[in-house]
Amino acid sequence: MIEHVVDDVRFHLHEKHDFRWIKKFGKVFAVYPDKNDGYLCFGINRNGVKRYIKYAGAKTALYFGKPEDAVEQLEKAKLRYEFLKHPSLVKLTHHEDVGPGYMLEYEWIEGENLWRYPFEKLELQERLQMLETIFTFHEKVEQKSFIAIGFNNASMIYDETNKRLKIINIDHYEKNEHINKMENVLPSSPFVSPEELTLNTKLNTRTNVYRMGAIAFSVLGKDQNLAGSPMHKVAKRAMSKDSTERFESVQDFHQIWKKAVEVSLAVQGY
Repeated sequence: MIEHVVDDVRFHLHEKHDFRWIKKFGKVFAVYPDKNDGYLCFGINRNGVKRYIKYAGAKTALYFGKPEDAVEQLEKAKLRYEFLKHPSLVKLTHHEDVGPGYMLEYEWIEGENLWRYPFEKLELQERLQMLETIFTFHEKVEQKSFIAIGFNNASMIYDETNKRLKIINIDHYEKNEHINKMENVLPSSPFVSPEELTLNTKLNTRTNVYRMGAIAFSVLGKDQNLAGSPMHKVAKRAMSKDSTERFESVQDFHQIWKKAVEVSLAVQGY
């Protein structure tokens, strides 16, 4: 591994790489090198304004594919951020061919990544509002005929102070009826539907529904008061192993979910 230093921030790559290109975008204050998708991410400050840069073209520590494949994936990701533009999605502010690679620049989102977030510390109403944001965004994703491949807790940042959730990663979303070609999906992930673990299967809106159910269980956490509630039952149906037993679409799921929330809250006395 080769150590690199950019603006006094140290990180390691498989080989030496030229990062002089980043100087024009601002001063680097953070580097996120341990990603397995071939991207190297930077926090930068330009004249007091923070931005987040995602770069492909270097051999990152946990990526063993070809840098040019990561570049191609990031170029496709740019189109997704433009096509699925939404108030709940992080804003793409710039893109450019740089050095031997390609970069996307986003607005900087203050808050905490939700990968291992202790949701139980939040009030139930706050958690339900988070889910409302997620489901509303994915209704648009569905309307645009996309499948939320790769979406999980790590795809979001939550600002507790302003009670604002932002979706930050849609890089691997694919068009509806996408044929699964991935061989490296982690079967231990609770967000991965059964059909995503089988090569050459068709992914569709019911795959999105599975992810919405998984996210609902994750955000609601281990709240014993909700065990067996209508919300619990709706989320469980969304995660049926047999996709034909799930809701047909995120829109259908969302409509039933809102009714289940009303009944659950009434029963619990909220």
